[in-house]
Amino acid sequence: MIDTSRVIYSLSIEDVQNVAEEELGRRASKKELKIIEDKVGDYIDWHEAISLSLNDAISSQKPKQ
Repeated sequence: MIDTSRVIYSLSIEDVQNVAEEELGRRASKKELKIIEDKVGDYIDWHEAISLSLNDAISSQKPKQ
């Protein structure tokens, strides 16, 4: 049985700090991290990401001809 509450993908503070250092040349502040935590999900098209991944999963299971 599949655990339906299991998280499939997540972002860590380290992920955010790596991007901040690349984009800003510095680490994000605690205040910035809180804003990012609250907002990052608004910028991700979850439906499209899941749909594309499903299509990849299905096509990777098809026998190659």
